[in-house]
Amino acid sequence: MTRETYIEHNLISKLEDLKYVYRTDIRDRDSLEKNFREKFEQLNRVNLSDAEFARLLDEIITPDVFSASKKLREKHTFIREDNTPLNYTLVDIKDWCKNDFEVINQLRINTKNSHQRFDVILLINGVPIVQIELKDAISSTRKAMEQIVDYKNEPGNGYNNTLLCFMQLFIVSNQSNTYYFAN
Repeated sequence: MTRETYIEHNLISKLEDLKYVYRTDIRDRDSLEKNFREKFEQLNRVNLSDAEFARLLDEIITPDVFSASKKLREKHTFIREDNTPLNYTLVDIKDWCKNDFEVINQLRINTKNSHQRFDVILLINGVPIVQIELKDAISSTRKAMEQIVDYKNEPGNGYNNTLLCFMQLFIVSNQSNTYYFAN
């Protein structure tokens, strides 16, 4: 086990102590979207058809950081296949204990132009909200911050066209120094 893997597992263990559910089965875009669908349907007490879910993803995923953050906080309406409206939310702001808190690690998001791997991500109701990049004590946190910026600047990156568009906070730590910055 590498030093960074050890640090990662220690962090995940601490998050589990805080009642985050560690999801070892979420490692790629498909499993991330499947989990989001389950959490969305549970939170909003609805069952979506495959076509409705695909359309929902098309409607909510955006490269605009401000629009994505607004979608997290507000209620929205989605028109179902039978033309009935579905009023939904992504995160329950009023009754936070109704949300599901999960932690995943080593997520790979491969898009047409990029192949990115993320150390640790915190999910609320299946929505990626916080990305944590971990380095060993001798590694530069600056390098990890540059990696995040490089990932965001890659053409066709996962931040623009996947559920990662909802990322609100980036945390970088090498156990000696920890930095965070907003998306």
